[in-house]
Amino acid sequence: MTDLLIRGATVVDGTGAPGRVADVTVTGGRIEDVGGRVPTGRKVLDGTGLVLCPGFVDMHAHSDLALLVEPDHLAKVSQGVTCEVLGQDGLSYAPVDDVTLPQVRQAIAGWHGDPPGFDWNWRSVGGYLDRLDAGIAVNACYLVPQGSVRMLATGWDDRPPTEAELDRQRELVATGMREGAVGMSSGLTYVPGMYATDAELVELCRVVAGLGGFYAPHHRSYGAGALTAYQEMVDVARRSGCALHLAHATMNFSVNRGRAPELLALLDAALDAGVDLTLDTYPYLPGSTTLASLLPSWAAEGGPAATLGRLRDPDALARIRHDLEVAGSDGCHGVPVEWEAVEISGSRDQGAVGRTVAELAAASGGASTPFETFRERLLADALSTTILLHIGDEENVRTVMRHRAHTGGSDGLLAADRPHPRAWGTFPRYLGRYVRELGVLGLEECVAHLTGRAARRLGLADRGLVAPGYHADLVLFDPETVRDTATFEDPRRTPEGVPHVLVGGVPVIADGRHTGALPGRALRRGPDGVTR
Repeated sequence: MTDLLIRGATVVDGTGAPGRVADVTVTGGRIEDVGGRVPTGRKVLDGTGLVLCPGFVDMHAHSDLALLVEPDHLAKVSQGVTCEVLGQDGLSYAPVDDVTLPQVRQAIAGWHGDPPGFDWNWRSVGGYLDRLDAGIAVNACYLVPQGSVRMLATGWDDRPPTEAELDRQRELVATGMREGAVGMSSGLTYVPGMYATDAELVELCRVVAGLGGFYAPHHRSYGAGALTAYQEMVDVARRSGCALHLAHATMNFSVNRGRAPELLALLDAALDAGVDLTLDTYPYLPGSTTLASLLPSWAAEGGPAATLGRLRDPDALARIRHDLEVAGSDGCHGVPVEWEAVEISGSRDQGAVGRTVAELAAASGGASTPFETFRERLLADALSTTILLHIGDEENVRTVMRHRAHTGGSDGLLAADRPHPRAWGTFPRYLGRYVRELGVLGLEECVAHLTGRAARRLGLADRGLVAPGYHADLVLFDPETVRDTATFEDPRRTPEGVPHVLVGGVPVIADGRHTGALPGRALRRGPDGVTR
């Protein structure tokens, strides 16, 4: 930790206030002064021509294993991210037991990989957070994953929990919150979490609300019925009294083209009625998930082994095919699948990567239909195939990011062979494309979305603003050159125009290069509702 004088930068403080040129002093890992006295005898960092703002908060990250396997975490810290929110979409690695851990590992290997020889020496939320404390480049918060909780208490069955099982779920959520989680996530198009009824979710959200947390659902549909699914989550929040943060809150598929204003009207009505609501988005059109997630929920009941069995059963296959291609499965958001929009991004067969399911089927010369290609990939990859879904709408993306409750979240999967570039480019893309090039957001407004507003949702103590007494989680970027360079063809490229990133006053990126420092740690929500 070095005492610094950051001289001559334009300070954009995270509140939305106009930027101003000011000298900023950092002492003992905290901001000592902004625009006041200039002490002598300390290291000077020249910020002339640069913007100094709070470090960015990734409200929807999938770095649960990446932070432990590669703690330097270049993908995110190079963007200026200084805090991530893990445990997303209802599935992660805590809480687990000796039975569910291998099930979770297989279920989300497409999201995170499954590194050989890795030491899985925790089972609880607290144990996982302790592992993060061993040294990571950025800070991290954690959400209790509702799907993992349901797996522990109720298994993989599509049925309501017994009262004893529901009590067990409440206990698991409460324990995770008391051990430091900031809230609870759901993945309501992923098994087994999607088997939960609204009443079940309300009961768990009451526990979260009572412990000062928030609910972050990936709701039941981003396609057909998307507005109904959003309203369902608002109703869960209202009934439970729990704060709500809507994950990757967009309107996808052709059925929703241009319909973002309808979503925002729904959200505004909820806000005006007193619902505590925020949301996040990523500034790209394609989505990213696993190929297995497109399956209808009934086909995944019982866990991965049962799913693989159904993919070998002719009767089950006929039903799966009808649900996918005709009816629109719940896993595919109620929309009949368009195989030309499903691009393989990770597979044991490197020849499949970068090609759509339709292209792979066509290349077989008629030997395989798109559905048969889909089945073959799932079996060959043991359900771990990852995909890009080309289903977004630019006008929807721009409309939602302007909203008063908006924050930024990469939703970046890091483990695929050719991952979505949002994992390496989300935050510079906001600043370069949507602020400088397109003018969708003003600079100060965008920074507030990505910093101060997100920090408030997380209940962060003394983080998220450039202000005296705050932790020196800071980024310096060039507003004229900042941009993402990661592409769909070459997704692991670091951005341009982000020369300096500090976490707790420690330089992690200096002159555009990683210093090797690992000053980050788990940030835990305390009994007072404050995250420290």
